[in-house]
Amino acid sequence: MFYRTLLASTLGIALAPIPSQATQTIPIEALARLPALQSVSMSPDGRHLVALIPSPRNADETALATWDMHSLSAGPKVVTPSGDHMKFISVYALKAGKILTVARQEWTGDLGGCGEGKATGATKTFMTKAYLTGDDQKQFDEAFASDVRKVGVSQRTQRCLELSGTASLVNTLPLDPDRVIIRQLSEISLTSDYYLYNLKTKETELLFRGGTRTTPALFDSRTGKVLAKSEIVPTGDDYQQRVYLLNARTGQLEQQTPLTTRLSDRYTVNVAGIDDATGKYYVLTDQFSDKVQARLYDPVQHKYDPEPVVADQSYSIGGLLFSTRPSNFNQVVGFVIDGPYRQTTYVDPALKAIQASINQAFPDRQAVISDYTDDLSTVLFSTQSADAPPAYHLILDKKIVNLGSQRPGIASGLTGEERWVSYKARDGREIPAILDLPAGWKPGDAPASAVVMPHGGPWARDYMGWDAPGWVPLLTSRGFAVLRPQYRGSAGLGRDLWLAGDQQWGLKMSDDNDDGAAWLVSQGMAAKDRIAIFGYSYGGFAAVAASVRNPTPFKCAIAGAPVANLGRLGTSWSDNRLQRILQGKTVKGMDPMQNTARADLPIMLFVGDRDVRTPSWHARDFYKAVNGTVPAQFHLIADQQHSMPWYPRQQRETLNLIANYLEKDCGLARKQ
Repeated sequence: MFYRTLLASTLGIALAPIPSQATQTIPIEALARLPALQSVSMSPDGRHLVALIPSPRNADETALATWDMHSLSAGPKVVTPSGDHMKFISVYALKAGKILTVARQEWTGDLGGCGEGKATGATKTFMTKAYLTGDDQKQFDEAFASDVRKVGVSQRTQRCLELSGTASLVNTLPLDPDRVIIRQLSEISLTSDYYLYNLKTKETELLFRGGTRTTPALFDSRTGKVLAKSEIVPTGDDYQQRVYLLNARTGQLEQQTPLTTRLSDRYTVNVAGIDDATGKYYVLTDQFSDKVQARLYDPVQHKYDPEPVVADQSYSIGGLLFSTRPSNFNQVVGFVIDGPYRQTTYVDPALKAIQASINQAFPDRQAVISDYTDDLSTVLFSTQSADAPPAYHLILDKKIVNLGSQRPGIASGLTGEERWVSYKARDGREIPAILDLPAGWKPGDAPASAVVMPHGGPWARDYMGWDAPGWVPLLTSRGFAVLRPQYRGSAGLGRDLWLAGDQQWGLKMSDDNDDGAAWLVSQGMAAKDRIAIFGYSYGGFAAVAASVRNPTPFKCAIAGAPVANLGRLGTSWSDNRLQRILQGKTVKGMDPMQNTARADLPIMLFVGDRDVRTPSWHARDFYKAVNGTVPAQFHLIADQQHSMPWYPRQQRETLNLIANYLEKDCGLARKQ
């Protein structure tokens, strides 16, 4: 067992207090401000901790901070505030005394004919770049970028590459003291090549020359050698994904017919690793079951083992964990079950014991080990739950040291109980969902106001735990029940549920949301006339669709960054050509823009003016079409992109819009 200790202001971070409220709701400022501590990681040697903190110059901007692990309470050893233009959004502690950080800045102008937004004529987006610096943070260089400039590259292409980035980290090669594997985008062919990269000398060694349809699928984490590759081959009106594995006997990458699938079938075939003892490969696949299993595959015999290595009857296996320690390098030490939350189970005795002790110390939290030293003397982990924002902790000298929470201004007990539930849709299909009850609500209490909140994607899913955008705690602390349906079309909860959403936009997918509202009423949790629908991205589409579906169980709708026009959406919404073709075929159903005359639900729409995924014309055009028929609002959020992280000023604006609209315009203020 570990002893818990809290070092007051362990990391030396000073924060302005957030005024308390008599009503005991979570203040919007507590949800909107920058996290006090985020993107925390530890150097492999255990000497340094790096993270992002609010800048000492401007609390609404980030700063990169480095701590000496032997003097954490002294505060950060080095702090570098974000620049006037580039703002830090993530950081990662590498080996060889290096730090990898990602920063972004606003960009207005021609996109150069590539990237998300090119098909819609977007001119406002963000430029994102990765940088390498040392522990002293004295110099920042663009990470892994080639210093060779090619003759004949047009200015337009150079702008395109400038915006989209040309290099990224692929594999850290834990046993190699200086080298990692990187991906570089060729400025001539616009295809990706893969290299060994020396962090100290910047020397590179080519590992794999990519093509437009060929990519490496697995590297040897000792040497960097390519062990597997995948190839996309057109076959008539479809595509075939072929997997090639290294045959140790022949030294050749050989095509494996049992791993070959049609992309339109959407089977998961992910080569996750290799078993050093047998030469067999670990493959995550749902070729044998509705849920993804981990199986061993023999590249010589060209066949799977008859039984899975790891499987769960109810949920998919979300990943295998391989050891990075020299004593048992590359052995499977654990696996992840993609259940209501991503649950890690360790099979390695030492890590299993550490996880058990952490779970005992934090019995009501989801705890995830993120970094550890080779001798396991120092372990970095995080905890969170529906009512507790992510917090970071260390195990030092067999004691747990609490480093700090992302949002220390949020007290426990201000949100309600969270449950994983399911309900039957009108056609009998079982729909899983996450239910968050209002703070203080208990069975037998009067039915509450409620919000049905379908997730984005739609090829995505929700997990239990702290809601990063802050929408769920915003609402539950204000007396709302929140139901997040994992409607048909959701990915990650079985192939059957995923495929069932094809061509059902605004139809059966929306039925699942309506039926979730009916279930809340049947359970006595929500009042029939006090339910709203709110969603973002695809969830925004679901809210827009609800406003023209009759009859509707909702009193009003909020659509964030919605798709509203399926006809114009076409195949322009993704920068990945294959995804556009394959997922584009499934994006069919009821088009809200063709049904605006049926609008019968008050609606508020908001979207960022730098959103290139669901451009603002979706929301604006729908607003113009229904305004006057129903009460409607449209809000354009300055400089907001589609995905997080968002600026604190944008969070303040949108969270206030949501809370005020539900309580005032929709008439769902909490009953006293």
